[in-house]
Amino acid sequence: MNSNHEPSLDDLSVFLAVFDTAGFRAAAKRLGLSPSKVSDTITRLEAQLGVPLLTRNTRSVMPTEAGRALAARMSPLLAETRAALLEVTNSEHQIRGLLKLNVSGAVMVDILPPLIERFLKVHPEVRVEIVVEDRLIDAIADGCVAGIRYGEHLAQDMIAVPIGPQIQQLALCAAPSYIARCGHPLHPGELSDHECVRLRFSSGVLTAWTFERGTEVVTVNAPGRVTIGVHAAAAAINLTRAGCGLIYTFKNWLEPYMQSGELVPVLPDWWQTFGGPRLYFSSRSMPATLRAFVDLVAQTREAGEGMSKSPW
Repeated sequence: MNSNHEPSLDDLSVFLAVFDTAGFRAAAKRLGLSPSKVSDTITRLEAQLGVPLLTRNTRSVMPTEAGRALAARMSPLLAETRAALLEVTNSEHQIRGLLKLNVSGAVMVDILPPLIERFLKVHPEVRVEIVVEDRLIDAIADGCVAGIRYGEHLAQDMIAVPIGPQIQQLALCAAPSYIARCGHPLHPGELSDHECVRLRFSSGVLTAWTFERGTEVVTVNAPGRVTIGVHAAAAAINLTRAGCGLIYTFKNWLEPYMQSGELVPVLPDWWQTFGGPRLYFSSRSMPATLRAFVDLVAQTREAGEGMSKSPW
């Protein structure tokens, strides 16, 4: 390595972005730079170190052995550096800076927004950015310091903090007009003969229609007369209220309409229950903004203040 031109932290951060995203364009998008700027930075960094860090071809960018070793050593060091800088920024007990979260769309209806509203009131110098993502990806990538996912999406090496109801439930509902027109199914197996409103993840996978009663579990591939992406779940519920079919989704989303009589419960003995969402983050670094948010979540739970109508 040329000792007169040691790599800067900025250049190393660019390398780690390319390493994490496996591409110059993806790294450039994350960093807000041009792809040519990213490519030039990597070329300069390799010249300074005297070893190739990445192998490039027209289809992919792959780290060399030296590149993998450097990333393994530098990732935790840069994370600690960022945390230290944030600690300085948040000195004198004034929390400031950005809290960026990657969350499942399911928590954006009635679980997360009240928490964010409270957090912003308590910490007026904090900015919040929420990335809504339903694909199974690393939720602390793209500059996010924490993610909110349901249990089956949690990484094993993460700290997990319950956020929202401990137990949630799916509910099958329809409008009274639909029941009057098509009848009331008596068993999940009959749903194949009904009109249904289905939700689809951005990955292309339909949300599961699995029903449980005692030891019996029934999964139904119900025909979707209407299929809508999960990000537009409110539209799917409105179509259900209009009588377009049966919908099976979060009970807390449907409860207001069941209480008003716009929707009626169907097969309630078969509704599936599951664990609520969790906030998770790396144990290696914890910016002050995230620590303050975790503290607020804990205080809310201790006070017994529900963020939805589901039980904690």
